[in-house]
Amino acid sequence: MSRTLLFATDLSAENRAAFARALRFAYAHSIQLDVLHVLDPYLPRRVLRDLESAVVEDITATLTDLREDYALEAPKTLIQTVTGAPHVEIVREAHERNAELIILGMHRKRGQKDLLAGTTVMRVLRSAPCPVVVASYQPIQPWQHILVPIDFSLTARHTLKEALIRFPEATLTLLHAWSLPGERELGSQAYYAQWREHEVQRLREQLTNEIDSLMRDLDGVPDIELVLEQGAACEVLQAYMKRHSPDLVMIGSRGQPHHVSHVTEMLLNDPHCDLMLCRAW
Repeated sequence: MSRTLLFATDLSAENRAAFARALRFAYAHSIQLDVLHVLDPYLPRRVLRDLESAVVEDITATLTDLREDYALEAPKTLIQTVTGAPHVEIVREAHERNAELIILGMHRKRGQKDLLAGTTVMRVLRSAPCPVVVASYQPIQPWQHILVPIDFSLTARHTLKEALIRFPEATLTLLHAWSLPGERELGSQAYYAQWREHEVQRLREQLTNEIDSLMRDLDGVPDIELVLEQGAACEVLQAYMKRHSPDLVMIGSRGQPHHVSHVTEMLLNDPHCDLMLCRAW
């Protein structure tokens, strides 16, 4: 079975950056690019026929423009329209094609957290059988600086493995947000400061051992930096992204099909880079 990347487009201007990322990724990894648009099933059949032709023509023209912009030969490509609920059809097509990656454009409701919950993007993130990329920025180069928030969960371990396997030439930063009990009450005490330093060092050693255990099973792993910062996960992640401008953040789904974490919501609400959400296992 051929390797497949599924790009789902709503034909909006906001999707052009994601289309470009999908094209460049498919070309660089020599995999088939399947471009999908979901039509409203309640339109009259005559309108659907005409609309389908116009949609395919528009996608083909955009693909040609992007290929010329990036001076790329076309990867093996399939353009298809289906009718139905967008998130259901995207997930269905990903299953049927055994897609190894889905790429979506950033939703037009960015910056409005209370409006994200019912969007196609959020629904696909909850139900996709493979990693999903939400691309927000026009690609200038392959993802080179990838940020992976980590903890001691199996989800984080799986996400790190995905990063190591998929992006062996990238620079990975592993970011862990930590906090310790008693900080507010005892943080100014000398003995507490010594204990805190010891605990943070022990934390670093444990995380390093976790990373080393994964890397021993892989060849050609990328450069890795482990960063420990004190604070709440969302605040630490947001501050780090603003300071260092990674190209891609990879996080795990936590294995909860009907729930998207606060971290994921934050990244979608105020995207500083592209986002890849990986399954928990």
